[in-house]
Amino acid sequence: MSIQAQSDPSKSSYYVSDALYRELIANFSDWQRDDRVVTDVAERDRFRMLIEREARLLDQLRYEDWIALYAPECIYWVPSTPNAGDPRREIAVMFDDRRRLEDRIYRLRTGFAWSQAPASRTVRLISNVEVFATDRDAVRMVRSNFLISEFWGDETRILTGWAGHRVMQNGDRCEIQAKQVNLIDCDQCIRNPSIFL
Repeated sequence: MSIQAQSDPSKSSYYVSDALYRELIANFSDWQRDDRVVTDVAERDRFRMLIEREARLLDQLRYEDWIALYAPECIYWVPSTPNAGDPRREIAVMFDDRRRLEDRIYRLRTGFAWSQAPASRTVRLISNVEVFATDRDAVRMVRSNFLISEFWGDETRILTGWAGHRVMQNGDRCEIQAKQVNLIDCDQCIRNPSIFL
């Protein structure tokens, strides 16, 4: 494998290492503290708009625009335990790196993803957006509640919970480094969530 392929996150999972897991667990532990709440309204609105835009892009099936919101080295994590824990030691509903996210988007675009033929129609409601400071000035943690109404076939189902986003300021744009989706019924039979949450 060439050096370029090794350092291309859409071709190789080179950055998914034990160090990444340790950092991920540290970043998503003890971050929702009152002493870290960002009270600046303009800053909160900037992050709220990012989370709302992400929801709109997913509802519109604009996956390429959606993944462009993410950093090249990113993680998308849906724990299957109420308190998240360690994805190395616990089953996750989803635990995707950049390569896997791009694979899923490609597969959805082929028309052969039978669980999404036809594509689900979704509406996402986002609320209670809070922004938290971290030890790094350029990085914020964002918590939001969500409710996803999904219609597929002849059935509508509701998925609800809260999400944590780790967002880094990179020049004049914000990039999502990691997203943790915490379904309230994650430890129950949630069938196959074939949509991005």
